Amino acid sequence: MNAAQLPPVAPEVTATLVEGLSPRLRKRLDAAVTKLAARPTHRDGDTTTIEVDDETELRLHAPGGVVAKVEDVTCGCLLAPACVHRAAAACAAPAADLAPEPAEQATPEAPGPASATAAADGPDAAHDLGLNVAPASGPDAATGVAADPAPGRATDTVPDAATPHETASPDQRAAADALWSAGAAVLEAGVDGAGAVTQSALLRAAHTARLRHLPRAAGAALSVVTLLRAARAGDPSYRTAELVTVLAELLGTARRVGTASGAELAAVRGRVRRPYSPDGSLRLYGLFTEPVVTDSGHGGVRTWVAGADGRLFTVGDVAPGGVGRALGVADRAVRLGDSALTHRELGRAGLAVSGATVSPDGRLGAGKAVKAVTARGAAWTEPPLAALWETPPAEQAARSLRSTSRYVEPDGTGSDLLFLDVELLGAVREPGGACLLAQCEGGVRVRLTVADDDPALAHRDNLALLAAAPGTRLRIIGRLVPATHPRLTLLACTHPTGEGTVDLGLDRLRRADLPHPSAPAHVAPPQPAGPGGPSPLYLLERRVEQTVPAGRAALGLLSDVTAETRRIRRGGLPTAAALLTALCASAAQRDRDLFGRLLPADTDGFAAYWLAAARYTAAVSESLCAAAWNATEGDPVAVPPVPVHEAAG
Repeated sequence: MNAAQLPPVAPEVTATLVEGLSPRLRKRLDAAVTKLAARPTHRDGDTTTIEVDDETELRLHAPGGVVAKVEDVTCGCLLAPACVHRAAAACAAPAADLAPEPAEQATPEAPGPASATAAADGPDAAHDLGLNVAPASGPDAATGVAADPAPGRATDTVPDAATPHETASPDQRAAADALWSAGAAVLEAGVDGAGAVTQSALLRAAHTARLRHLPRAAGAALSVVTLLRAARAGDPSYRTAELVTVLAELLGTARRVGTASGAELAAVRGRVRRPYSPDGSLRLYGLFTEPVVTDSGHGGVRTWVAGADGRLFTVGDVAPGGVGRALGVADRAVRLGDSALTHRELGRAGLAVSGATVSPDGRLGAGKAVKAVTARGAAWTEPPLAALWETPPAEQAARSLRSTSRYVEPDGTGSDLLFLDVELLGAVREPGGACLLAQCEGGVRVRLTVADDDPALAHRDNLALLAAAPGTRLRIIGRLVPATHPRLTLLACTHPTGEGTVDLGLDRLRRADLPHPSAPAHVAPPQPAGPGGPSPLYLLERRVEQTVPAGRAALGLLSDVTAETRRIRRGGLPTAAALLTALCASAAQRDRDLFGRLLPADTDGFAAYWLAAARYTAAVSESLCAAAWNATEGDPVAVPPVPVHEAAG
């Protein structure tokens, strides 16, 4: 059985089933989930049946595609309904998001990958972060979350805006505290120890947060659960860095709920609905189409178009179905007005739209009043599209870093997209595989990576073919990846022959398309991590990441980090050194009572220090990223003197 074969289960259903188990059955729950995953499954309409054994069947009824009630999970064993099978099935299935979309949106679209904001180290950075680096209890405030609101969803309607002096209600503060405790428990146990019971606590806290109108924090909690399940299942697409990001987003948002007010509260609370506002008539020109595949089993495409004034918009079609649906939807008609264009065709054609409605993140509404007809498109070298490539690369990177943050979903307006003219140099070997090295304007060398490793998509094969064409000049579109060196995920490019464009996730290049079809892949010389060499910041980053798979105990076993902190200080990062010392000391601290027995660990204090370290490393990394885009080959990278608290909170 694959988790994707099961219908999504509402978070409150999973939490209720797990909470109803006896302590004895809770201990057996993880083993039951593993055992159930090996059993055959078949679907008949809205009902999915799992053969528990030769005589017992487990059924999940999902009217509308989602298991929304506890009664929809039934088991035929003698212990039902108090058996472990029902809870195990709910824990094995994907977590559902029951949030409604506004009527304007034709289909739900998954959020894109995250990007970055900028910050730096400085002598007073620890004070700016509100930290007490002594290894005692946790700090009063473990940094905040960025001020830009992330697109969120909730089951009830509540205004997105907040009055100037409005503060969180007692119910919201209680919900935020529950989210903080659930997130801290994940850090305490690590991925290996965060089984179904720990995940159930997160799901319950997420459901409560949604009811209390905290959609941003609730969405982060669901993302943590999804990634925990992927990690424990050995999913090859799982990355520890992604779990670090969403866990820090969860803890940071939960911590800020109790102290935020006014506009800051609205940002921390998140958006309940995606509003659409009239935008009159638009003349749109297709840019490219990218496949969208999410961890929750959704799949589809997102087509990017540009207006005559240079604004970027998207037309999406994403729904449950995974990568197979993403490949199929690309050749379906766009759901916008009377246009008969498919998504692939729209990426190279144009539209004339009247009565257009647009969301703040650039999505085009598909309401009944919207009219759209096919129009002539424009080449990337023709106006108005050519203007997108006229902005210098460093300015484009700075724009992306200003408008997005690693811990906030991108605004969707394309601010994280970069439009570059490059010359391919060949493949570069990295610890995680190989990427394509290219040189763009100003001598900046940028590494181009695949947007999705799924072999069903064309990203990986296309990148390997392009590596065999050094010297080829291309016009590309990529999404910024925060790193200490210029880095993009490659989404689209002009055809190597100069005729047309290539959607690198959907269209497959052939060796005959290359200028020299018989040439093998070219391996470029080894490249440094950045123009100024590697930063000692990685010494703190690896301890932050080490905590997630192994838990607090992994850091508590470190006897001495003096050598690491000394090296970090020599690199000009005194705050990073102080954070590493405090983090490891907090992990190792265990008090005893009068009889010498160990007291429970201070999970809240450790989580606060971990959050501060995670947010700090992200801020400095993003600052180094901005500096790398401004440096030419051979120039040293200087960290801009931006106070850390400006990026962290």
